[in-house]
Amino acid sequence: MIKNIDVFILCGGLGRRLRAVSGNRPKSMMRISGKPFLDKILDRMADFGFRRFILGTGYRSGVIKKYYSLNKKRGLNIIFSRENSSLDTGGAVKNARDKIKSRYFFILNGDSYCKFNPLDFIGFHNKKKAVVSILLEKVSDGREYGLVRLDRSLRIKSFNEKIGLAKKCLVNAGVYIFDRRAFGLMPRMKKFSLERDFFPSLTGGRIFGYPKSSDLVDIGTPERYIKAKKYANSVWHNNNNAKI
Repeated sequence: MIKNIDVFILCGGLGRRLRAVSGNRPKSMMRISGKPFLDKILDRMADFGFRRFILGTGYRSGVIKKYYSLNKKRGLNIIFSRENSSLDTGGAVKNARDKIKSRYFFILNGDSYCKFNPLDFIGFHNKKKAVVSILLEKVSDGREYGLVRLDRSLRIKSFNEKIGLAKKCLVNAGVYIFDRRAFGLMPRMKKFSLERDFFPSLTGGRIFGYPKSSDLVDIGTPERYIKAKKYANSVWHNNNNAKI
């Protein structure tokens, strides 16, 4: 049942590169078409039937919690997992372990999203009997992204975070499915990165890439935020059925 699958969203980043336009607002709360970017992510996943969301908050967590306390989304169960100090992406997931209840669960970034079908992604994850599955997108210039290489079975054989190759390649789209077994494979330290510390340690094992993403939207810098707003005006606002 889709409604029983948890969705964990990383919302705790400091957003230093975005400060020129964000002030001190959390990245995930930046406005896109009049609503927080995080609202867009929640709404799109809810369209597919997901109902239980855990928000991994850190920097200015009170802003996010206050907004969703005052603007409750009917039918959605929104839970907060707070970092008292910065734990990076991996530490944030590990910190929420007791709040994540489903056998496998989604992880999304709160400052990016892309077109993909989560139901098909779940089918892929189950078919591969994966511990971790990573949504991938083919781009023409990989310099800004984590590059991923696959074998014929779509098992990930290498994962290189932002190594600066200006060529067509598969990149990490920032959407993952984790089996709960993944918690037992994580580094012992509290603060660590999924992309730099965890995923590379799994290569060659039960970690697979699902190359079915498109139209990656990222608001991590002022330039990308402006681009995302333009994209939203042409897609989100004008096409309510766009699966993004």
